Amino acid sequence: MHRARLTLKDLHMTLIIKNRAVVEDSFTVVLAAEDGTLPAIDALPGGKIIVPFALWKEHKAAIVAARAKEDIGVWLAPDDEPADLAPDFGSLSVIAVDFPVFRDGRGFSIGRLLRERYQWTGELRAIGDVLRDQVAFHARCGFDAFAVRADKDINDALNAFTEFTNLYQGATDNLEPLFRRRAALVAALGA
Repeated sequence: MHRARLTLKDLHMTLIIKNRAVVEDSFTVVLAAEDGTLPAIDALPGGKIIVPFALWKEHKAAIVAARAKEDIGVWLAPDDEPADLAPDFGSLSVIAVDFPVFRDGRGFSIGRLLRERYQWTGELRAIGDVLRDQVAFHARCGFDAFAVRADKDINDALNAFTEFTNLYQGATDNLEPLFRRRAALVAALGA
């Protein structure tokens, strides 16, 4: 069984999928040390950063004072509460959600909550153990950017978006379930 662990090498990738295209990643994902210690605020890298929610909560004012909104992102762990970040949306351009292992689906719920309940409209990025098999499902939950695991082919992951043409359930990408879409089509055709 593969257990993904977030490392700076894995997350500061050159390429990500954003809006269904492979693009260069301009952000650096900041991580805690192996023992869980957060980096000092003056040790943060320059440029665009995505910081752990715990670091954001502790040093929000300093981060906002030192960087423009378009240079700031926060990443949520599976046990972080998205409601706690909602008041800070105006200070962020990216929210990333960590998927620590393939089988951990809590990030899907976080994505839907951010989009539907809390009305996040900025970039929503999946990070961690992000594989081709789940990219389309991430998108259905509102994710529009994907840091595919470093040992996987990012171009192959793009194919996941076109594998399913008819989706039964409503989601953030199409709220109407198939039976309602079908009924509307029949009504429009007058049958």
